[in-house]
Amino acid sequence: MPVALDRTLTHRLHTLSKLTDRVTQLAYEAEVGIPMHEGRCLAAIGSFSPMSVNDLARNANLNKGQASRAAQSLVDQGLVRKAGSAIDGRGVVLTLTAKGEQIWRRAMTLIERRNVEILSCLDAVEQEQFDRLLDRLVLHAREKSNEAG
Repeated sequence: MPVALDRTLTHRLHTLSKLTDRVTQLAYEAEVGIPMHEGRCLAAIGSFSPMSVNDLARNANLNKGQASRAAQSLVDQGLVRKAGSAIDGRGVVLTLTAKGEQIWRRAMTLIERRNVEILSCLDAVEQEQFDRLLDRLVLHAREKSNEAG
């Protein structure tokens, strides 16, 4: 007999993501003033800049079109600066503006708080174990993804 769908890892991860995203979306709008997808992009740019749109897509787990639209929206709001790349004449480099850095700090505070809230049902030892196991799962998935092409 096949495993019950609601017991599969992929189903449970997706469920956890959807349940936590609902609360996080509301928090981004109330506390940061931007939609969650833009907040995640702003967090990536602030954490890893300078970066290209391709880098943003990879770091924010988006496709290039989504990353490009989010970056442009953040530029239009005055939160991100887009400059031509010195390395790639067609590419751009994304960095935070002073206003973007203020919003980035609020977003990072929210991200940290949401992580604490989500993990609060686990004790300290369980949180450390979960952290190590999650790192292993992500590494394994990346390796399999690279093998697939």
